[in-house]
Amino acid sequence: MNNKESIKKIVIGKGSFIERSSVWRLLKKLILFTIFSLVVNHLASPESFPNGKSYRFPMEGFLSTIVLCILIGIIAEFNFRYYRKKYFSKKVEVASISWYMISTLAYITLIYVPLGIVLNKIAGGETQFYYLLTGLIITLLLSLVLISLAYAQDIYILYRLSLKDAEIRIETAAKTTKLTYENIACFYSENKVVYTVQNDGTSITTNFTLNELEEKINDQLFFRANRQFIIHKDAVDQVEKIENGKLRIRLKVDIENDAIAKIKISRYKRKAFMNWFQ
Repeated sequence: MNNKESIKKIVIGKGSFIERSSVWRLLKKLILFTIFSLVVNHLASPESFPNGKSYRFPMEGFLSTIVLCILIGIIAEFNFRYYRKKYFSKKVEVASISWYMISTLAYITLIYVPLGIVLNKIAGGETQFYYLLTGLIITLLLSLVLISLAYAQDIYILYRLSLKDAEIRIETAAKTTKLTYENIACFYSENKVVYTVQNDGTSITTNFTLNELEEKINDQLFFRANRQFIIHKDAVDQVEKIENGKLRIRLKVDIENDAIAKIKISRYKRKAFMNWFQ
């Protein structure tokens, strides 16, 4: 078997694995929608309680809830893919998760209101604002619970990946180098040139400013110590208290540079640093 055939088999095998993984992911969500629909409809009225004397399986409510859950799931999935590509691929934080939830609920509202009005007209009834608003609030609350259950694991996986396997492209005039976050000790500026220091002590010049890097990298792993340095949490070897409430940071990386050996954090940034570091 030649190398091309081997590579082809690996690629096909990886593609099949990703495809099976995606199918299983969607299947789990469908199972969740089914269980969620069963629970909601069995709690909706006394007649639907399993132990009740007049128990009757809520077939109509169950089917309509399944349809509603699938519709909510489609909206949430498309919005999740957008956020995963635009925001979650960089870093996963409370703000981005909150905006994902808010925007998804907003899309559901935009569909629910006109759909409710149209369905009322088809049924020959009049749309009453009170009932429409009540139904919308209940739908949004249930949607919040459903989306949280359906995407909690996906968001957690992306969060772990953003901390461990994320990478950044370090651009110079001559070439572009890809470095994972865990291989970077710090970024520092000297004579208007920004350097990337790796854990082995080697340095790479970049075309970025520190402000641009600060926008690109994950602030759960990196901290802007001062105007000259951005440091990685795992690269910190020692935190020392010095005069006037300041801190001096010593990194694990071994490099002959006096500035790196004496990274200082002002007393104004001290609290933010300790919260981040701990």
